Amino acid sequence: MDNKSRSQSTSLGIVGFGAFGQLAALHLGPHFEITAYDPSRDVAKVAKQLGVRLASLHSVSQADVILIAAPVASFERVVSEIAVACKPGALIVDVGSVKVVPSEIMRRLLPNHVDIVASHPLFGPQSAKKGIEGLKIALCPIQGRRGSRLAAFLRKSLGLTIIMTTPEEHDQEVAVAQGLTHLIAKVLLRMGPLPTRMTTKSFDLLSEAISMVQHDAPEVFEAIEKANPYAEAVRRQFFDLAASLSVELETALTASPHNGNGH
Repeated sequence: MDNKSRSQSTSLGIVGFGAFGQLAALHLGPHFEITAYDPSRDVAKVAKQLGVRLASLHSVSQADVILIAAPVASFERVVSEIAVACKPGALIVDVGSVKVVPSEIMRRLLPNHVDIVASHPLFGPQSAKKGIEGLKIALCPIQGRRGSRLAAFLRKSLGLTIIMTTPEEHDQEVAVAQGLTHLIAKVLLRMGPLPTRMTTKSFDLLSEAISMVQHDAPEVFEAIEKANPYAEAVRRQFFDLAASLSVELETALTASPHNGNGH
């Protein structure tokens, strides 16, 4: 993980070559020799454009660094297969939106001779359209000592802002920051079409936030809301407070002398 030429760089295996796997390959290509695994044949053209060789999961799992970008639904199965094939000294990193459950799976299934870092890039293909410099990534060292080296590489070579945390702290904060963003976006999109002419600056910013998440794959929203152990409590609190506010407004309107009653 340094600035060696691509031919001299360590090997990187990307497991799951969807939208985020492709984004990772785009920015990590200059630093690694990349192979990728994805069960879909639709990724072949993009892989060729990015200079990424597609290979079997077993082959990809023998890389020096393994980046797991697989959906939550298949995560445990994928990690089980990686565990059989990975070599001693490998660094294994996941990039999912939740961290408590994936961290437990990796800690339980992967061998002791690999380093494990759970990560969450706090951006996606939409928010990274203009580049990734300055964007945030959360890192949770799980096993081994290379978490700090990974942080230094991501900061120096990619310009990312590093947040060192634990899986529990991550999921608690993201249940609010990401969970509510996606939840509000889903609700507003169902109210659409949203106004585009007479809008305030605050509404424009809200619309921009919606545009960043509305094209995410359905499994992303499902992972954020169902796989995060803290998401349900945050969601319930949000809806309870919204309902409470609605009651307050109804009460205020009923008590108002200008509501038309008796006139």
